[in-house]
Amino acid sequence: MQKVTKEWLQSIEALRDVPQDQLQWWIDNSRHYELEEGDLLLKQGTPTTGTHVIITGRIQLYIAQKAGIQYLSLLGSGDVSGYLPFSRAIVNILDGRALENTQLMTFPVERMNDLIHTQFELTQALVHIMSTRVRDSTILQQQNEKMMALGKLSAGLAHELNNPAAAIVRGSASLSKHLKLKSAKFKEISTMRMSEQTIEQVNAKMLEVLAREQKQVFTMMQRADLESDFMDCLDSHGVANSQEISESFVEYGFTCDDMEELSAIIPVQYLSPVLNWISDSLVIERMVRDIQDASQRIEKLVGAIKNFTHMDRGRHKEYADIHSGIQNTLTMLAYKLNKGNVELLEDYDTSLPRIKVFVGEMNQVWTNIIDNALDAMEFNKRGRLEIKTKRDGNFIEVTISDDGHGIPEELKSRIFEPFFTTREIGKGTGLGLDVVSRITRQHGGSLQVDSVPGRTAFVLCFPIND
Repeated sequence: MQKVTKEWLQSIEALRDVPQDQLQWWIDNSRHYELEEGDLLLKQGTPTTGTHVIITGRIQLYIAQKAGIQYLSLLGSGDVSGYLPFSRAIVNILDGRALENTQLMTFPVERMNDLIHTQFELTQALVHIMSTRVRDSTILQQQNEKMMALGKLSAGLAHELNNPAAAIVRGSASLSKHLKLKSAKFKEISTMRMSEQTIEQVNAKMLEVLAREQKQVFTMMQRADLESDFMDCLDSHGVANSQEISESFVEYGFTCDDMEELSAIIPVQYLSPVLNWISDSLVIERMVRDIQDASQRIEKLVGAIKNFTHMDRGRHKEYADIHSGIQNTLTMLAYKLNKGNVELLEDYDTSLPRIKVFVGEMNQVWTNIIDNALDAMEFNKRGRLEIKTKRDGNFIEVTISDDGHGIPEELKSRIFEPFFTTREIGKGTGLGLDVVSRITRQHGGSLQVDSVPGRTAFVLCFPIND
């Protein structure tokens, strides 16, 4: 094994200014040993054994999950890990495995009080290492949580975007086909000889039907019956393409009574070409409307994505409507709401003022809580999600509740701990609620949870005046 000296320890940047006598004390009171390739230094859930200094070799830190292994960071020569002064981590939250033969120096956790009370500069240096590790871990945690949030939403967004995009492709192809057929029918219409009065009467009747606001919604069976009756009416007047015409006319609210009025206005020899021309116009109008609706749906989704991820914005607080972030999150999770057969109940106080927040971070809060609620209701194959906002003095209060299985009493005190999760292995990292708690505190707010079987409510309060 390589001999560990105080000079070698001072080559580590964080330990450079520690007096040599303290470093020698650290060396003399530590355990020096080697791990072979594949040996575990850290095992998730086991007690911490001490402060580890990597002399030679490499240690891979990771979290083992059902869905696979999530690699976090790699420790090499000169890195310090494990338990550090004043740390509250008495249990390993990660796994650490040697990638090759690795030499270590481990200062036992049982001697930490001696170090703190007798080796001031060494303690100070190790605390600085801990603060740096916490900062780096927080940044990594934030990045991982954002990536997880995007991963949760990506499948649903692909589905939500695919439907309107496919509708646009189908609609544009059909529209092109109908426009090509339109020219042949225009020739037939242009040779007609109808009086100006007749044309005005037909036009007035069309506008009257299309202007009807109350169009009844029919079941498939009711619609089929109406179309069949309308076909009989058209056939009795010798109108060609009666099936196609009946489909478009019934959709726009035409009845057999309307048909009889038109047949009384239009000369018999022109009835079939006129109705076919009108039907084609209605079909084209419907296609344009469908394409417009699909385009607006895509525009809404893209807008929600942009607002949700907070693109093109700086890293600073700004005044925002709390409801906008919630609505964007619900839009992003719409696929999961529909898939889970979840009833959404919204009770918003729209008079609430805007509050100064980090908008991107707040969207993480809504995503994590709502996504957890949807997961909690999965076992019922249905559920009810309630979101309520109101003013409570100088605070805005947001309550998000679900009728899922609830949180066991013995676990309530642990749900905000990093890496703690009640989900199945592979379905979560346990970072979500820790992120929610951290962001809420960052905004000067408070968070509490009330849970019994059949109802879990997260209550968040944010100050109105930053």
